[in-house]
Amino acid sequence: MSNSNLTKQEARKRIVKLRDVINEHRYRYHVLDAPVMSDAALDSLKHELAELERQYPDLITADSPTQRVGGKALDKFEKVRHGAPMLSLEDVFSEEELGEWRERIQKLAPVQKINYFAELKVDGFAVSLIYKNGVFFQGATRGDGKVGDDV
Repeated sequence: MSNSNLTKQEARKRIVKLRDVINEHRYRYHVLDAPVMSDAALDSLKHELAELERQYPDLITADSPTQRVGGKALDKFEKVRHGAPMLSLEDVFSEEELGEWRERIQKLAPVQKINYFAELKVDGFAVSLIYKNGVFFQGATRGDGKVGDDV
């Protein structure tokens, strides 16, 4: 859906709708472990929401799906608090977005040359694996980025 011609009021309504749909599907995926939408379709909705929020930054709220990672950990597993926040990867859909991402990185790491490594994103579980002295010690899902499920 092209959102470039929306009025601010129309954008506000679309943002609310997108947040509701995304939150519902994230809940089904992360909490119920019963997704009903493909990762590609959900990524498309999240991308549309992010674009609208870029166009209208004053409509960004703290509870927007663009402002948080993952979801609540499942109740059937033991919980693990991550030693450092486990953040999400950012999707890039165009050369323009790649350029914007590169500018943000260069502001964070102002060096002459930054080397990049890129690979196709394969959807699946994000886990943190900890080894002690070369022996597997613990694995945890991303969860909400702070607390995940012990796997």
